Formats: sequence, C-alpha cells, structure tokens
Amino acid sequence: MYMNLTAYNNGHLQSSFWIVDKQHVYIGSASLEWSSLGQMKELGVIVYNCSCLVLDLQRIFALYSSLKSKSKVPPVWSKRLYAVYNTDNKLTLKLNETNSEVFVSNSPKLLCPKDRVLDIDAIFSVMDGAEQFVYIAVTDYLPIIKITNETRYWPYLDGKIREALILRKIKVRLLISYSKETNPLTFNFVSSLKAICTEVTGCSLKVKFFDLEEESACCFKEQKNCSTFKLNRNKYVVTDKAAYIGNFDWVGTYFNQNAGAGLVINQAETGNQTSVIKQLKAVFERDWYSHYAKSSATKIPNCLSYKHSQAAANKTAMSNMN
Repeated sequence: MYMNLTAYNNGHLQSSFWIVDKQHVYIGSASLEWSSLGQMKELGVIVYNCSCLVLDLQRIFALYSSLKSKSKVPPVWSKRLYAVYNTDNKLTLKLNETNSEVFVSNSPKLLCPKDRVLDIDAIFSVMDGAEQFVYIAVTDYLPIIKITNETRYWPYLDGKIREALILRKIKVRLLISYSKETNPLTFNFVSSLKAICTEVTGCSLKVKFFDLEEESACCFKEQKNCSTFKLNRNKYVVTDKAAYIGNFDWVGTYFNQNAGAGLVINQAETGNQTSVIKQLKAVFERDWYSHYAKSSATKIPNCLSYKHSQAAANKTAMSNMN
C-alpha cells in the first residue's frame, strides 16, 4: 500500500506498527528497512494475544488504506474508523501480570476520526499523571514548526516540560540523540530549558546527549567492519505511573503534518518488576548512565579513549565467558 500524504498536508507517513494474525501488535521506532533493523538503536513494545488492541490499531491501518486512492481527506469519516479506546474509555487488561489501562493515539489532527486521541494529547495525559519523574528519550528535540516558508515556535511539549518543572516540581530527564544531523537550534532550546531552573528550589532538570557517532567514526578510523553511521532512535516517555511509546521525535512539524501512532500504557501498580513501566524505566536508566550519554555533545571523537574502553569491555566479556 502506498499513501501520498503530500496530497493532503505536505506530510509523510511515519507510522511504525505491525499487526500479526489479528492477535499481536508491535509499535515503536523501528521501520522495515535494513539500517533500522541492523544498525540503529530502536525501541518498541510487543503485545501478544490482544485482539481488542489489534482492533483499534487496525482501524488506523484501515484509515490509511481508505486514502490510497483519494486525492483529499473526506469531510466525514466512516464510523468503522472511529476509535474504540481513548483517555475516557481505556482498554483494561493485564500486561506482564500487571493491571493496565491502554489506548492508541494518532496524528495529525487531519487524520483523526471521532474519539481518537491526538499523540500530543496522549503525551500530555502521561506527563500530567506523573507524581515523581518524567523520563523522555527522543532522537530530535526541536519545538518549532514550519508552515510554508515560515518557521514558528511550537510551545506545547516544551511548555509541558516547564510546567512539570516549575509548577509541579517533577524531576525531568531528557535524553536526546546526537549526530552530525542534529539541528544547532536544539542546543539553544536545551539551554533555555536549563535556564528556567536557575535558582529555583525543587526544579530538577538534567539533559544528556546520546552519542553513537564517536564509536562509528572510530571504527572507521581503525578500519574495522562496522557502520559509519549509528543513531539512537528511541521515541518514548516514561513516568512513575505511565508510558507513551510512539513514532515521533519531539519536533513540532512532525506532530502537525506527519502520520504517526502511539501507545499509552497506564500502570498504577509499581511493585511488579516485570511491568512495562519498570522495564522501560530500566532501559532509560541504562542508556542514561552509559558512556554514550554525555552532558554536552562531542563534535570531535576521542578515538583513543574509545579504543581503550572497548579493550576493557572485551576483557571483561572474555572474563565472564571463562
């Protein structure tokens, strides 16, 4: 199936989800192409044996299918494309033996039939429910939107972070991927976020950049058989109560124009170590404390340092094998 979103709003199809046998679902950052599945660092969630969730996600797929032979979006969507679940009517089920409430979100507004929650509203619901922390992992953080030849500030997610920091005293950690393609404006927006916490009691914000390019550049220099371009393409938010896993980076233009989908999982129970919330929090903390995560982006790779760290890692791995 091919859908030309350019005919509707000059956007792109960015959705990444799979439906298998009307029973199983994958949704996340990975695309069906070799670099995504073989080289990039992706993250998604798989839900097995959940026909109810499949039904709702299948309606988004059906919406895409209904547009493949049309040149414009219909004024009224068919009732068969309406959302089954949303923030007011969540699907209740057990995930990893943990009581959960889930629903699927969608973007952009142009492609949202009745009762479907927008991705940005889904993220709001996750962040608003946080009581202790909000951990955000994205490839790009760029709160701007391009409309024709005009670029504007897009304040919604950026403002939600500020609200959590200042008004609610929530601990926020922001992990952004760094590469040679990273827009320089990203650092300006990050500096602005950091400045808001200056001399404000209880305001806890930390930002790190996940840099895999140093490894790629050093591998190339050492003439090893490895990729010359790697990227952390995670796109999720996790709090002490809920998680959102989707297809978008935090770039205003994506939410406004591109087609994407997300999955919200609410889990009030925090004791189960195998819960999705616990697992996703552990993934974030693993990346946050890894040697790839840095407080400032490194433009010139320190290959000597990388070589020594790899040698130490290999030695440790061999010791474990022995």
